[in-house]
Amino acid sequence: MISHLLFDFFGTLVEYSPSRTEHGFHASHELLRNAGSKLEYEAFLDLWDEVFAKLESSAKRTRCEFSMLEVGRVFLSQAIETSWDDAVLSQFIGEYMKEWNRGVRYFSGLPEMLARLAERYSLAIISNTHEPQLVPDHLARMGVANLFCPVVMSVELGVRKPAAAIFEHALERLDVKAECCIYVGDNHDADYLGALEAGLHPLLIDKDMRFEIAPERRLRDIFELELRVQDTR
Repeated sequence: MISHLLFDFFGTLVEYSPSRTEHGFHASHELLRNAGSKLEYEAFLDLWDEVFAKLESSAKRTRCEFSMLEVGRVFLSQAIETSWDDAVLSQFIGEYMKEWNRGVRYFSGLPEMLARLAERYSLAIISNTHEPQLVPDHLARMGVANLFCPVVMSVELGVRKPAAAIFEHALERLDVKAECCIYVGDNHDADYLGALEAGLHPLLIDKDMRFEIAPERRLRDIFELELRVQDTR
């Protein structure tokens, strides 16, 4: 019997742009220049993307998560020829995240659906993220933070999906068996295969039908979930 619904966050409960550079990061660039960098705007974006991509490639191999502060340290060491301190690092990452968040969009009607689901199931989140406050802050703005417990984030655990350890950690905190949980995500490898290998029942948001999975495991969008789970208890 299904008693728990677990969710990915980005791409599942919110829409977002996965690009690290396309939104416009002029305030971040200005802060960087004020800190002593000589990089022009396009060079700044190129270097940021290069540094991030290298860390991301390594993390995909090792399944060990990195933080935005780690990205920032590597980036600033190459972007600024003079010395800089942790205050500059903190300010830069804060400004970058503020601009990146402009690419996050909320689904109309989702808080109401989640509230209905929470009347029947325990809800939790397992999210790959590089910033500890990012997901909690968005949940608070959406007005649904009280519906999810726990919120398990890769940056805090140091392990990212699809590693079984992050799913197992969530199950331990919930004190529930994997077979009692549905996991909903939009990434085939990290969410669908990761949850499947950990013993949960995965559902994949795959509106374009890009992946060869059983039809009953595919969702066209997050709102189809409510209908799909109505007979699981």
